[in-house]
Amino acid sequence: LVHNEVLWYVPEKLKTIFPFVNQPVTSSIQELLVYQSDVIFVPGNEVPHYLRGVKVQVFHGLAGEKKGHFRVRHYFDLYLTQGPYFTNRFKQLANKHKNFEVIETGWCKLDRLFQSHNEWNLEKESLLQQSGKSKLVLYAPTFSPSLTSAIVLKNEIEKLADVDGVLVLIKFHDLMDKETMKWYQKLAIRKPNVLIEPNPDILKLLIMADLMISDTSSVVYEFILLDKPVITLNSTSSLIAWKNIQEPLQLISSVVSELNHDEFKEARASIFKAYHPYNDAQSSNRMIEAVVQYIERNGIPEKRNLNFYRRYKMNKMFGRQPKIN
Repeated sequence: LVHNEVLWYVPEKLKTIFPFVNQPVTSSIQELLVYQSDVIFVPGNEVPHYLRGVKVQVFHGLAGEKKGHFRVRHYFDLYLTQGPYFTNRFKQLANKHKNFEVIETGWCKLDRLFQSHNEWNLEKESLLQQSGKSKLVLYAPTFSPSLTSAIVLKNEIEKLADVDGVLVLIKFHDLMDKETMKWYQKLAIRKPNVLIEPNPDILKLLIMADLMISDTSSVVYEFILLDKPVITLNSTSSLIAWKNIQEPLQLISSVVSELNHDEFKEARASIFKAYHPYNDAQSSNRMIEAVVQYIERNGIPEKRNLNFYRRYKMNKMFGRQPKIN
């Protein structure tokens, strides 16, 4: 930590989209063993128990209502939470299991959300000027078959492209059904007011959009932290502070209404306080400091003790602990 030396672990199937091309990266578990890390920051749900280092859960979303978000899998020494809603729940679980700590730091991913983005605002102005539109509406559905709105909203998104003053920008999840994606790609060919963003990084689109349409997706929370209106279809969120419609036919009128009168502006304040009360772009720094303090208190573990089932699952997922010559 003192020298800030970093090694990224990226599965082989994802290396082609790894964005930090000038930073050290590996897909080898054996190389990680040799590396002897002090800390492992994990945005997923699993990490090999036999690797050295404080195993830190940093999460990959804000949708606490999704299945498994508060499931304790016993792989982590430290949970760095985004806001009080998550902190309180995980502290209750920490008191129960007594094998991990919880520190609220804010979410590192959102630091970029609260930094200056003049270049993207200029890009937005250029897009609107070229299209002759005045508002940019982002459609960002989730991929889960049981939660996605992408199929039932096909006709309404097509109609939305004809609404006066609206430019529709579509961003799919990487795991979205391929046939559904093809349908929207054909729509974009037919409708010049529909654009599909291929870049996997959605941050730029959140900054640019005036309103977002989605369903039960973590990106909803990221967007409303920018204090802009959202419309969802049949969201299962436990804390809805935006326009949630039950029928696809309600979409067009809801978009027009929310663009002209942001009726949920005050309600969004509850999300800010509960989910992510940090807009200083310093969550990453707080995370580093939290880990330094953890090591000062507890030292650096050589491995994580797990029961047989969890060890079996990790061995099946990452392979058995390689031997180091």
